[in-house]
Amino acid sequence: MEGLSSPIPALQPHEAVGRAMAARDFRLASTLLREIVAQGGADISTWLQLAACHRAIGAIEEALDAVEGALRLDPRSFVSLLMKASLLERAGRLREAGPAYGVAILLAPPETQLDGPTRQALAHGRAVNMAYGSELADFLRAEVQAQAAGPPAQARRIDAFIDLMLGRRKNYRQEPHGYFYPGLPAIEFWEREEFPWLAELEGATPAIREELMAVMQDGPAAFIPYIDYSDSAPLDQWAALNRSRHWGAFHLLAYGRRVEENCRKCPQTLAALAKTPQPKAPNRSPSAMFSALEARTHIPPHTGIANTRLVVHLPLIVPEGCRFRVGNETRTYDDGRAWVFDDTIEHEAWNDSDDPRLILLFDIWNPRLSPWEREMIGAVSGALDQFNGTPAPDLGVSSL
Repeated sequence: MEGLSSPIPALQPHEAVGRAMAARDFRLASTLLREIVAQGGADISTWLQLAACHRAIGAIEEALDAVEGALRLDPRSFVSLLMKASLLERAGRLREAGPAYGVAILLAPPETQLDGPTRQALAHGRAVNMAYGSELADFLRAEVQAQAAGPPAQARRIDAFIDLMLGRRKNYRQEPHGYFYPGLPAIEFWEREEFPWLAELEGATPAIREELMAVMQDGPAAFIPYIDYSDSAPLDQWAALNRSRHWGAFHLLAYGRRVEENCRKCPQTLAALAKTPQPKAPNRSPSAMFSALEARTHIPPHTGIANTRLVVHLPLIVPEGCRFRVGNETRTYDDGRAWVFDDTIEHEAWNDSDDPRLILLFDIWNPRLSPWEREMIGAVSGALDQFNGTPAPDLGVSSL
């Protein structure tokens, strides 16, 4: 009829919320959102909008309650977890905010999927989480030290335990790509006290180095490439070093046999090795060599073949700028001071200097193996090759 206007349709609840938030009327928006919640129509977005409105008017505890509503619907919601952590931080509950950020970080999608503000909030969360972890680690170590001072080796394990518990250290495991013997501990660098013969070996360093220098007078041809795979082998991380003298080897013992021509040049080195507990497994061990890593060369992360053995490095000629990592620990070399490590734990090496790095490298039995176990491991290895008809390896080719 003339003079009557059409009725104005009522706004839908979420549309009304959107208009209120756009007008920055967060109190009205929160009232509307609570009505949606009361009617049972709240999804995660509704709860997060309600949390945002409460945060905007400074009602932080109410905002936290709203975020909990979102998390009840999806406990793994990254946005909800990140908002919860930020609200805890804003409330001054820093010792709750730190681990809360940690949970959000674990569930964060790739940063390419995040907008700028969310990436910025995530970066801030990482900083808060790291500061929390550092503060907690310092507190725990102080508490331990206040109880009683322990032996150095045990104190280092307590330090590692604390860092592992807080996620500040990766739990590296033994990952041999050939033979895994159960029940042996995964220790990155072993304590020197386990190997009383190390001091005598180190005492022979001048004589060993002298023999190495004589070998080096024969020129680069004295060292063969340590990595030597066929063209059909899947090289993966070894492509850059395959058949390259950038990582060279002068083998003394290989696959359980003497490389006679090389051994004749190094009698004092062989005499020093004879006093160490080298493993005996047919066609596998013992092994010993001079290892040369050329300038500006990186040995990529890798693992060895069997955890029944450990590996010894005796530094002979090591310039500044050389590093070696096993698991979480990275060390620099001291001439004439050996270390023992488990090469079935991921390890890598760098020579960032302008000169070659040369060491004596050899294997030893894992000291946790009994004499009977050592004998049986050798017997199993021999029986395996006998069954398969495996020929003796070529001494001119090395194996990781």
